[in-house]
Amino acid sequence: MSPVSVPTRWLAAAGALAEIDEDAFIEGALILSIGGAQQSHVNLHAPDQVFYEYLRRIANVLDLVRPPGEPLKVLHLGAGALTLVRYVQATRPGSAQVAVEHERELLDFVLQHMPLAAGTQCELLLDDARTAANAMAAGSFDAVVLDIFAGADAPAHLANPAFYAELMRTVASDGVVLVNVGDDPPLAFARYQSRNLSGVAGGGAALADRTLLSGKHPGNIILAATKKEWPAAWTEQLLEAGPHPAAVLTGAGLAAFQSGD
Repeated sequence: MSPVSVPTRWLAAAGALAEIDEDAFIEGALILSIGGAQQSHVNLHAPDQVFYEYLRRIANVLDLVRPPGEPLKVLHLGAGALTLVRYVQATRPGSAQVAVEHERELLDFVLQHMPLAAGTQCELLLDDARTAANAMAAGSFDAVVLDIFAGADAPAHLANPAFYAELMRTVASDGVVLVNVGDDPPLAFARYQSRNLSGVAGGGAALADRTLLSGKHPGNIILAATKKEWPAAWTEQLLEAGPHPAAVLTGAGLAAFQSGD
């Protein structure tokens, strides 16, 4: 049997090789890897199914921003394999989305081998995330998703209160900003970013696997921020939605996480 050909593309800006493999266990699903590390998972047959745990937590918050099926306006900073763009289109047809990616080779590669579903309304921008966000009109999105960070190596201009204030400016009064932070023990970077985001928001939460919050394991924490007080009903809904074991920190719990207590 001849070997299966795996699509690859050299990413000059990242200095790494991107490749797209078939998921051996889920028919129709593809995995994007960069530099040998898995980055994104897309189920082309069922884009409403989100495989990665941290993306599922983001999707669960997006589910609550508006009533089920109602279109959303979403800004995605960091396109990856456009997993969440596909999810929003599948669950809320007619949504108007914008995805920003700074590396043309990656975006072209993804679209060539994992095209967006017909009818998807998503403007694709090749730009720096902060430059793109600054150009957006105030209150123009229901949700902003920032998925760029790689721990403490995150670009400094994207990991500070001034940038978070810009993101808060772009969302509607009842909108939400969602930031994926990957970090290693003792989660000092995630705690710092949570403090930064809380400082410019009216309310917020941190979502993660409950076992991660001990600070003893690496992983992804989702930081959420709202202009108004965090909707109390969301906390229980997100805990029920998982993935499990789920933690949703708000109020005193969030403050304790931010301080490292």
